[in-house]
Order: sequence, then C-alpha cells, then structure tokens
Amino acid sequence: MVLCGLYNVWFYTLASTSIIIFIPVLFVMSLKESWYPYFFWWARNIWASIMLYGMGLIPKIEYTEPFEKGKNYMLVANHKSMIDVMLMLKVCKFPFVFVGKKELLKLPIFGYFYKRVAIMVNRDSAKSRKAVYGHAERRLSQGLGICIFPEGGVFGPEVKLAPFKNGAFRFSTDFQMPIVPMSFLDCEKRYPYHFSYGHYVGGPGILRVRVHNHISTKGKGLEDMEDLKQQVYDLLWNDLED
Repeated sequence: MVLCGLYNVWFYTLASTSIIIFIPVLFVMSLKESWYPYFFWWARNIWASIMLYGMGLIPKIEYTEPFEKGKNYMLVANHKSMIDVMLMLKVCKFPFVFVGKKELLKLPIFGYFYKRVAIMVNRDSAKSRKAVYGHAERRLSQGLGICIFPEGGVFGPEVKLAPFKNGAFRFSTDFQMPIVPMSFLDCEKRYPYHFSYGHYVGGPGILRVRVHNHISTKGKGLEDMEDLKQQVYDLLWNDLED
C-alpha cells in the first residue's frame, strides 16, 4: 500500500518537474502552429520517455502495418490510464494532435500548453463540437494525424470497454482518413486512471500495445459510421484481456 502510494506521488513529481524545467522551450515551440512538429518531437522523445521510463514502464509495441510519413491517420485506443497519452506518443513517430476534453484546461501549466497544441472540445456544446471540425481540417492540411480516445471518458475496472462516441468515426469518414485501432493491454494494471479503485494496484513493468491493421474509410460516408464504430469496438473488445 505504501509503495503504491509513493509510486503515485512519483508520477505527479515526474509530470510536474519535466514540464516546469522546459517551460521556456515549450512556450516558444507553442507560439506558432507551424512549429508544432518541434513540440511533438519534444513530447514524444523527451517528455514521454521521461514519464514512461522514469516510472519503470517499458513499451512493447507490435505493428501489423507501418505508418506512412505525411499521411493523415485517425488513431484510436482504449483509455484506462493517464499514461495512455505518453504511450500513444511513443506508438506513432509522425506528428499528430490529440482531441481532448475541455476539462483538461483546469490542470495547472499542463492545461495551458495542452490548449495551445491540442484540439479542445466541450462535448456539452454543439457550437464547440462544430468548431472542432474547422480546427481539425486546418491541422490535417498541415500533414498531421489525429488521436481520439473514443470511449469519451475514463471508467472504472468494472467496465472493460465503454461504448464509443461518434467523433473519431465521423472525422474519419468526413476526411477520408484510415482508422488505426490499438489495444493498450497493460496501462490499467500498471497505473490505473483512478489510482486506488478501493484497493492498491500499479507498478513498473511492460506496456504491451498491439497496433492493428489500418481500416480504410475511402469512399465511405455518414451512413457507414455506425458499422465502422462497431467494427473497431468489436476488434478491441475481443483483443483486450480480462
């Protein structure tokens, strides 16, 4: 119990320290959208590495199909841990942006930079959801991919995989982006989002990721969205271990 508590404290210590140290650099890199690839490089190669390896978490990623440089992708995965963001950064070396909840803006320092480099959405606002499309179209034109965790939130251990929201699949059909489903197999047991869950779990170890075949959306439209959503849901449901 004590060790798990210290592990939790260590996570927040690493997260805050690694951002505070680089504040001047991050501020400069986030001034212009055109500089985002530099910000992404730092987030992927420095910040995510500090967080994961500093926590004793070793990514083990299996790819069934390679990513192509300059191609837009919709990256989707199950979401049960705060380390999912760092792990996603390690999965894809080509720049992409997260579509994130507006609530993340409340986080000190992190929220400031997240707002500047991610696409923020207030799911309770139709106007906000509509504005996301304009932001996404602009970022896609810059050669970036998009990442959305389609469950739309983080749920307790009693939920293996929550029902998917439409966003990722609507984006994919509207912008004709291939969907790249991923199974994050160990994040919840290594560092669950709701850390205690009424009991103490977590600790260093391997983080397995299976990156599945890319699903083409070429020629598909709104009428195909539900089928795509169910296809990805069934794929991840069957792949996730109980």
